[in-house]
This record gives sequence, C-alpha cells and structure tokens, in this order.
Amino acid sequence: MDNDKGFCAMNKAITDGLVFMPPAFENGLDVWSSGDGTPGSPTYDGAANAALVPADQDFASCLELQKTTTVTQLRYTGETPLLPGCYLRIRARVKAMSGNLPSVRIAAWAGGAGGLHVPGVIEAGATVALTAYGRVEVIEAIVGTGNRTGVDMSWGTQALYGHFGIDLAGANGGVVRIDDIEIEDITSAFLRTMMDWVDVRDYGAVGDGVTDDSTAVEAADAAAAASGRTLLFSAGTYYLDADVTLEAPARFEGTLVMPVNRRIAMTRSFDLPTYADAFGDEETGFKKAYQALVNFADHDTLDLGGRRVEITAPIDMQAAVDNKTTFSSRRTIRNGQINAVSGPAWDTVTVTSQASYSTSNDTMLTSVANIANIPVGALVEGVGVGREIYVTSVNVGAVTLTLSQPLYGAAGTQVYTFRRFQYLLDFSGFASLSNMILDDVQIECAGEASGILLAPSGSIFQLRDSHMLKPKDRGITSIGTGCQGMLIDRCQFVSNESPLRSQDRISIAINTNANDVKIRDNRAVHFRHFAVLGGTGSLVAGNHWFQGDQETAGLRVAGLVIAGTDVKSTINGNYVDNSFIEWTNEYESDPDFANQFSFGGLTITGNTFTVNDVAPWFSWIVVKPYGAGHYIRGFNLSGNVFRALNGTVDRVEKVDTTFAPLVNFSMRNIWVGENTFTNVDQVIANPVLLQHNQVTEATVWTLDPGPYLPFGGWARNVDTIVAEGMISGPANVRRTDMPYVEVEQGAAKQQVTLNWASQSKGRVNIKARMDNPN
Repeated sequence: MDNDKGFCAMNKAITDGLVFMPPAFENGLDVWSSGDGTPGSPTYDGAANAALVPADQDFASCLELQKTTTVTQLRYTGETPLLPGCYLRIRARVKAMSGNLPSVRIAAWAGGAGGLHVPGVIEAGATVALTAYGRVEVIEAIVGTGNRTGVDMSWGTQALYGHFGIDLAGANGGVVRIDDIEIEDITSAFLRTMMDWVDVRDYGAVGDGVTDDSTAVEAADAAAAASGRTLLFSAGTYYLDADVTLEAPARFEGTLVMPVNRRIAMTRSFDLPTYADAFGDEETGFKKAYQALVNFADHDTLDLGGRRVEITAPIDMQAAVDNKTTFSSRRTIRNGQINAVSGPAWDTVTVTSQASYSTSNDTMLTSVANIANIPVGALVEGVGVGREIYVTSVNVGAVTLTLSQPLYGAAGTQVYTFRRFQYLLDFSGFASLSNMILDDVQIECAGEASGILLAPSGSIFQLRDSHMLKPKDRGITSIGTGCQGMLIDRCQFVSNESPLRSQDRISIAINTNANDVKIRDNRAVHFRHFAVLGGTGSLVAGNHWFQGDQETAGLRVAGLVIAGTDVKSTINGNYVDNSFIEWTNEYESDPDFANQFSFGGLTITGNTFTVNDVAPWFSWIVVKPYGAGHYIRGFNLSGNVFRALNGTVDRVEKVDTTFAPLVNFSMRNIWVGENTFTNVDQVIANPVLLQHNQVTEATVWTLDPGPYLPFGGWARNVDTIVAEGMISGPANVRRTDMPYVEVEQGAAKQQVTLNWASQSKGRVNIKARMDNPN
C-alpha cells in the first residue's frame, strides 16, 4: 500500500483500532434499544415483543421481533464513531415469519459534541418492503461525512458518532427475524473518487519496464483529465513504445523508459522537474522535454524550474529530437542551470589530415584524407587559415568538406589540424534551426566543456539574461550561418583563464559568420577574444569586456575582431578594457584589393577605452589588411574616451602591416573627432585643426598635420585656411594676398605648404585631412 493511499484506504478498525461492529444479539439485548439508542432509552432486555432464536436455518442465532408500534425501532446503544473522510456501511439481513408484512430500513441517530443530537441530517436509508414469508432480504445503507454518490446518509463533520439499527414500518402485528447487524468501514470503495489522482496501474499498466504500457497510460490519462484529477505513475518502471500526450497533470513515484524515437508531451506538467521525475534524472528528462518542445505545439517554453541539470556528455540536441533536421518555430528554454560533470566525454577530438584548397571554390577543402574521421563543427587550423574557421559539413563520398569562411592564404595542399570541441548544448545536427531562445539560463561549463554550438544555418538564435561560465574553449560557436540575426543580450561571459597572461589565453566567448547580429549589454571577463564577427550589419552596444592581467608592460590582444571589409556595423557605448578592436579581411580567399569593397562602413562612437600597465606601442583601434591595395572608406570614430593608466600609450590607432600597409591616396570619407584622450601622447583627428606660427618671413610655410592624422594618413586636403591676426612682411608690411596650398608634401606626404607671393610671417589656422570627403 503506498503512503498516499494508506491514510484513508485502510480499514479504520485496523489502522486506528476502532470498533465499528456491534455485538451479536446472543450476547444480550440490554445494548439494543427500542428507542433512539441514547443513554436512558428503553432496551429489548426482557421485552415481550423480542426473543432470541438460537438456531434459525438461515441466520443461526438471531433476534425475533414483533412489530407493535407505528415505527418499531432497533438501535445499538453503543456510540459507533464516524470520522471525517470515513464511510460506514450498515447492513441487516431480515425475513418475515408471520402476520402482516412490514417495510424495513436502516436507521440511525446522529450524535455530536456533548452527546447532543445533530439536527437536519438524513437518519434513514431506503425502505425495503418484505413481500413473502421466509425470504431473506438484505437491507443496507451507507453513512459518511461527505455528500458523495452512493452515500445514503451524509452527516457532515458535526456528527461524531451514531446509534445504528433498523426501523420496521407499516401495519402492526407482523413477526420478523433479524440476523446480527453489521457495520463496516468501506472508505476504500470511495477511494478513487475521494483522491485527486488516477493510478495508471488501475487501467492495466504493468510497470515492469518491458511491457508496453502506453495504451493503459492513455486510458488512465483520459479518465484523470475528464475528472480533473492528477495522473499517478505509482512505483514501477513504465515502458512506453508509442507517442503519448498526457492531458492531465502527471505525478511520478515510478519512472518512464521510452525509445529515442518516441515522444511524451505532458501538456499540463510541461517543465523540467516533472520530466526529470518521469525519467529518473535531469539529463534524460531534459532531452525528452526538449524533444516534446520541438514536436508539440502545446507549449513554446520549457521551464527548467530553477533546476540544475547535471550533464555527463555533450547533448546532441537534434538526436534528442530525433525526427527533425529543420525547425523554425519560436521555442524557449528558460530558468535553470546546465552543468558539465567532469569526464572523458568532454575531451577535444583532434584529427590531422592533408587536403587541398583553391580560391576558385573558396569555402571547400578537397581531396581530404581521412575525411570520415573529421567531425562537423571542428575548428580548422593551418597555414593561411584565419581565426574561427569551422567545418560546416562533410561529404565523405566526394572527399570534400565545407568551411564556414574562405581561407586567406592556403591555396595548394597542406596538412590541416581539425579540433572538435565538446559543447554542453550541440545544435549542429540540425541542418537549419531558427528562433531558438535561451532565457535566464546558467551554462556552467566548469572548465570541462564549451557552451553552445549553433546549427549550420538558421536565424534569430537568442541568448538573454544568462550566464556562460568557464567554457573550456568556446562560449557560443557558429559553424555556418546559423547566427543570422543572432541576439545576445544582458549576459555574462566568464572565462576559465583569468590567472593566465592575456596572450596565453585561448578561449573565445562568441564568433559569428552571418549578418545582423546584435550583441548588447553583456559583460565578458578574461577571454582571448570577446567576439570574432564575420558578418555585416552587426551592432555591438553597451557591453563591457576586459582582458587585462598582472603583467607589467604586458601584451594585450583583441577583444573584438571584425573580420570583414565593408561591414556596415556599429560599436557604441561599450567599455573596452585592456584590449583593442581589430579590423581585418582575413575571411577573403584573395585578400589583395581588386574589385571588392575595401575597409569601410564602421562606426565606433561613445565608447570608453581604457588600458593599464602596457607598453607604449599599444593601440585600441588596429586595422590589419591581409592583402595589398586596401584603404579605408567610410569610417567614424567619434565621441569616445581613451585613457591609459600606469603609463602612457603613443597613439590610440595604428595599422598592422604584417601582411600589407593601407593605401593612403585612396582614403576617403573618414571622420575622427570629439574624442577625449588621457595619457595618450599623440591625439588624433580628421579633419584636424592645426595652428601654425611663422615667426620669420618666408614665401613657403611648411605645416605638419601628419602626427594628428589617423592610420598614418597623408595630408591630402586642406579644407580651410584662416589667418589669426595680421599677415605681414618685412617691416610689418601688411600682406593681403591669398597663399595657395600644396598637399602631400615631405617624404611621408604628411605635410602641407602655404605658398605666398612675397615673404610673409604670422599665424594661420588650417583644417587638414587625410582623405577625400566622398
């Protein structure tokens, strides 16, 4: 007997030692009243109309009673207790012997506190007319506290006991014999309607872990749903080899087992705690709940119920669903923690293989040796391979694999290394997945696992109000275009590499390949890179990423890598701490400039840049062309704050010429202004307002705006020339002629000259720029 049933299902005579059964008539009639059974009422002891019959052929010992009054009563004078929630059946066997045939009914007197009568309750059962002599009739009625179907006398909770017996009605003179009156606890008969659950075992479920119980479970669920009760899986193991939908709330003492391809939707209990109870552990419960989330339309959100899900191996989210490779309806997982449990399942799979690459098919490796062992989602490393290049798909038959981005310098054949990190949530088995949301989830990688691997394609993946803690290698990885329109909002990313020098760290919080990504209001701590962005149309706003260490004059690495040229992206309102923004074209198979757009479409405004304990050649804005011929066209760096602590830096910006310099004569439409500089040796602006004092007369004045011009730009244009005070010649003769300007002067082409008709001296303000304005 399970504990939930025990309090009411067991007979109270057994569980509480209560006595319900009256004594046999042969034990004496002094406890049997001809009145209502209360103290002082008359008894049948010595009564003229009552006699004991010791050996009736039907009853053995019994009471013979002659009806002498309008209603002849027979009541047990003992107080039979009536407890809340209990139901008693009073039964009497009666037969007519002679004279007029009476009617018989079970009757009682309801007693309450202090021995007082409880008024207003029914104190008699149905009347049965005796129609023949010697025929035994069974007279019975049920009394209880509840008003339930089948209860003849519903007494409520005021009645504490009763005096039970029978009434004889009708014409007087008839003689009847009465077998001993029985009173028994039949609460168990009402158990199914009294309790708020329906047990699947009552509908044929076996619970042996082998027999298919799906039909029985569905029948029990239908009954529970129809009556508004809970479906109970009592102790046992229930094997379900069918797709099952439960319409009633479910409760589990036992557990379920199901094939991977079978699904269960608990429409009234759709949360991880219920699924974890159903399958005996959080990990299996999470997989089956996600399977239901994707396969049924009843819910769009899986609530983890604040639970911590212990994950022992990467969860292949597509394999958990089993029957779908594409999905685009909005679905949310929220409110819980997913935690990696240490073990070998998290070990990185490393494969080396020779392959060939051609710029004519720039996202494919061909003639790939050992291709069957190269997993989808592996990071690709080799000569001429940019950062965050992944295997998007593998074609074993064609001996080719598809890459997430082109390779900048890998034409020909070489040996590549493929490293497949292991992710807590691995969506890469989907061909396409869109509108997947993780909300208020803590992804605890514990230095064992990486976090989330996106599907190869899809759109609008969202991570919001969540924590990505201590990923071993990566936080969120895109291996294709599954990051299209991705939204990362109000999350915290904490690396597992805080004690390391910044240049020794390897973990990356986010990478993207597709367009229109929004990364907003996040905090990232001590990664090698906060984000590597490969698409266009990105918005990076309101974030704080910091990557410092304890080194004096230490190295710093990029916090944000923008791996594209014409990026039409905005970086606004961020706190860029001990790292820099690096802008490259490493995702081009032919990175030399030809007919593509060059670097442009980037706005960096309203950010706070800080650094401490670094060498003076550090810069916060670094442009790194991977091929020759590139320039900047369309760039805005304004309204930012730059501050160095514990030392100074030379400049805020520079060009990394590892592969090639920028082409200065092609620069155009660049705005650098309204920035604030602290402990920066050389401020920058474009256009720059330069004041020049010529203290000795000369026909050619040489002005040097070059140090102020960003990215080592040439002095290509002068917008304005304004004399401040009088321009004069020898003996302070006033000059009124207008000088002409020559730009791109000097060896570095960063100077301009003012050419006067006659020798002149004085002060001028010019506005020079390193670009053409359009």
